[in-house]
Amino acid sequence: MDLYPSTQEMVIRLILAALLGGLLGLEREWRKKPAGLRTHMMVSLGAATFTLIALDLYSFVAPGEGGRASVDPIRIVDAVATGIGFLGAGCIIQGRGSVQGLTTAGSLWLAGAIGLSAGGGLYLLAAAAIVIAVVILAVIGRLEARFQGH
Repeated sequence: MDLYPSTQEMVIRLILAALLGGLLGLEREWRKKPAGLRTHMMVSLGAATFTLIALDLYSFVAPGEGGRASVDPIRIVDAVATGIGFLGAGCIIQGRGSVQGLTTAGSLWLAGAIGLSAGGGLYLLAAAAIVIAVVILAVIGRLEARFQGH
């Protein structure tokens, strides 16, 4: 992972984050869920942008005293995960003894993680996460529907 990416590399990371987040959003859109293609793309792109901001800011303060950074750039992961958790909570609806929107909330949270991965230059991690997520949403979703339908 390149800690200090070029401008071209930053743009590539942002595009990748948006595209991978969009793959999650397509599945949600196809199932007519509240947060679809654009929402997932925006969440993933936002997370990647925050990651790139953190990496850029980190370059100004590292290394600090004793060769160590004087700030903790990992805080961006915590902030993004927490912020997206609140966004996901808005997708969850409870009524008449049932809860809906949990999978959409989870996919939004994952879109944030994919954005963080792409923004951080961890392309293989981002790609692996999206492949696993699509399998869970598509394949496991069908299996789950069969069990619920008896």
